[in-house]
Amino acid sequence: MKMDSATVEIDGSVMEGGGQILRVSAALSCITGSAIKIIKIRAGRSTPGLRPQHLTGLQLVSDLCSGSLQGASIGSTDISLTPGKVRSGNHTADTQTAGSVCLLLQAALPCALYADAASQLLLKGGTNAEMAPQIDYTVKVFKPIVEKFGVHFDCDIRMRGYYPKGGGEVAVTAQPLKELQPVSMTDRGNITKIHGRAFVAGVLPFKLAKDMSAAAVRTIRKEIKELYINIQPVQEKEKACGNGNGIIIIAESSTGCLFAGSALGKKGVYADKVGIEAAEMLLRNIRHNGCVDEFLQDQLIIFMALAKGTSRIRTGAVTLHTQTAIHIAEQLTQAKFTITKSEDELSSGVTYIIECQGSGVVNPNL
Repeated sequence: MKMDSATVEIDGSVMEGGGQILRVSAALSCITGSAIKIIKIRAGRSTPGLRPQHLTGLQLVSDLCSGSLQGASIGSTDISLTPGKVRSGNHTADTQTAGSVCLLLQAALPCALYADAASQLLLKGGTNAEMAPQIDYTVKVFKPIVEKFGVHFDCDIRMRGYYPKGGGEVAVTAQPLKELQPVSMTDRGNITKIHGRAFVAGVLPFKLAKDMSAAAVRTIRKEIKELYINIQPVQEKEKACGNGNGIIIIAESSTGCLFAGSALGKKGVYADKVGIEAAEMLLRNIRHNGCVDEFLQDQLIIFMALAKGTSRIRTGAVTLHTQTAIHIAEQLTQAKFTITKSEDELSSGVTYIIECQGSGVVNPNL
C-alpha cells in the first residue's frame, strides 16, 4: 500500500453535515492510509464543532491507526489525521458522558478489520442513547448483517448506561480479515417473526416496561394480524447505571433481512407513547419491501465501498445519511456507487437498489 502524500480535504458541513462525516472519513483514512483534513465540522449544528463523543471517536481511530491527530479539542471545527499502521490489541475509549458507544463502534470497527491480529475495544458511554443506535440494535440487527461481508466481532454488554450520565461499558473483540466480501440483499421475502424487549432501569417502575410492550403490540397488531408478537418487558438489574426506559422491536424476514423500530423514554412522556413510536417506526420500515431499514442503510456504505466486488442492497427511500456516506466513500476510495429506482408491483412503495463496485481494499497487515 503506498502512502498517499496528498492530504484529502473533506468539508464537514456538506449534506447531512454531522458526526457521521467524521466517523466515515476517519475510518477510511485509517484503512486507506490517506491523510485527511476535515474542515467546517458540524458547522450548521446548534453546538458546532466536536462534541465529547466525536472527539473520543477520533482519538480512538487515531489510536487504532498509530496516527497523528491535529486540532482535536471540544468545539474544534477543523482537524487533521495522518494515519500510520493499524494496531491490533487493546484500545479503550471513554466519552465520559452519555455519548454513544454504538457510534464509537461505527468508527472503530472497520479499522480493526485491517489490523494484523484481533483487537479488543473497550467502549464507555451511553449504550441506549438518543440520536444513535441502541446497543441492542447494534447486536441484533447491525451485527448479523455486517457479518455477511465476512466481518467477525463479539460484543459483550458489561454495563448499560443512559442519558445524561452514561456509565455504560461494552467490550468488543474484532477479528481481522484479508478482504471484505460483497453482499447482495435484493429480495426481502415475507416477514416471519417480530420480537423485542421493553426495558426499565434504575428507579423506574416495571409497569412502564409492560405498558411500552403492550402499546407496541397493539399498534403492530392493527397492521400485521397473522404473526405472534413477543416483546419481553425487562427490569435491568445490576448491569445498568442510572435510570432509563426504552424499547426495541425487531422484525425478521424469510430471507434473513432484519428491521427495527426503537424509542427511548423521556421525562414526562407516557410509556404508551414510547411503545407506539417504536412500533410505528418498525412498521414504516417494513412497508416498503426493502431489505434494510433506514438506519442500517448508511451504516453498510463503508463496508460496500471496501469490499472486493459488487454489492447490491434494496432499500426504501435513500436517506441523507446514506447519500453523505456515499459522497465521503467516493472521495476516499475507488468505490463507485449507483442508485436505481425500482417500481415494485408487490408493494405500494418505491424501492431503490444501491449498487457499489467496491474498491477491494486488501489488508496489508495480514
